[in-house]
Amino acid sequence: MRAQDKIVGVDLGTTKIATIIAEVNSNGKLKVIGVGTAPSNGLKRGVIVNLDRTVESIKKAVNEAERMAGCRVHSCYAGIAGSHIISINSQAMIAISKPGSVITQRDVERVIEQAKAVALPPEREIIHAIPVEFILDNERGIKDPVGMCGTKLEAEVHLVTAAIASAQNIYRAFQQAGLKVKDLVLQPLASAYAVLEPDEMDLGVVLLDIGGGTTDIAIFYDGSIRYTRVIGLGGSHITNDIAIGLRTPVSKAEEVKKRHGAAFLKEEDRDVKITVKGIGGRKDREVDKEYLISIINPRIEEILTIAHREIIKNEFSDTLAGGVVITGGTSHLARIEDLTEKIFEMPVKKGVPRPVGGLTDVIQDPIYATGLGLVLYGYDRKNQDFIKPKRYPSLFEAIKARLSEWFNKYF
Repeated sequence: MRAQDKIVGVDLGTTKIATIIAEVNSNGKLKVIGVGTAPSNGLKRGVIVNLDRTVESIKKAVNEAERMAGCRVHSCYAGIAGSHIISINSQAMIAISKPGSVITQRDVERVIEQAKAVALPPEREIIHAIPVEFILDNERGIKDPVGMCGTKLEAEVHLVTAAIASAQNIYRAFQQAGLKVKDLVLQPLASAYAVLEPDEMDLGVVLLDIGGGTTDIAIFYDGSIRYTRVIGLGGSHITNDIAIGLRTPVSKAEEVKKRHGAAFLKEEDRDVKITVKGIGGRKDREVDKEYLISIINPRIEEILTIAHREIIKNEFSDTLAGGVVITGGTSHLARIEDLTEKIFEMPVKKGVPRPVGGLTDVIQDPIYATGLGLVLYGYDRKNQDFIKPKRYPSLFEAIKARLSEWFNKYF
């Protein structure tokens, strides 16, 4: 397969950049052939603050994936996050030219364009326009009205907006790294491709993607996206708290968090000592594990509580039978599922990317959820024209179809 036929997803995170390269084999199955990661040194809370450092981090992650895949790549699908992301639900209505006429794809495009005609500040732009449902002659719950007859077509559309400057900086960073960005994709939407199951999206589910600099929230119900939000807090804030509280370098604080950290204290943690590296050549010292967890717990509770408050404001909060799916790097924190279940009062599970062929063992880790989701998004773009927001009836009908296909192939 030629380089331009490869599908590449790059998760532009605050603490790490992950690149996944995949190809489609002769049977039409997706195969992951390259994975690369690099520390992310130029982002803060999901936003680029140092362009040169970001470019270098992208190059390192992409080069590592290229070496594993044995090929060069020139374009990718990139994730976008950050507290500048704002989503709204918009409604629009159009009259069909001839009463009783058959609804065409052009009619669908017109009503979606109408829904996008909202007043935005000059510094913002729409990056996703996702149809939630269509209403035909007051009949609700229609996912794809094309081919049906009617006189009045309405649409409820989920609009995701971003700061233009932040989006342009992402394009610029990838351009300087030698890659063309085919599309920017909101990170929780990408993660949904990789970790959610079709029945969860139908019953109602919260996707909680806790990364390094941000916590991304997405609510799905009746097979459609209903709400998205990005909170400017994540695992790196826990790490910084540890670095300050234990007086240790940030890199060592991250190691301590991964090795000894937990979301809350258990009796077994008492009287356990851990070794902490000193700053600037100072001596290592021992601290109580109980003290470490006392630093972690308030911050992770803060993150989860803020996320829960966002969710209970939503009209679908009482219909989320699928509970919470938690993914992202911070989902590795010990006991985080139990704490999330306590705060949300919902069943919780860890969202792990499902196998898609190739380097399955490597990518079945929550840290690759967004990267794999970007690849799956790109795969749909290559195979189905309707995946583009201006042209599709429902992005998440496409996701559900793709998930059903995955389950039929691999399970």
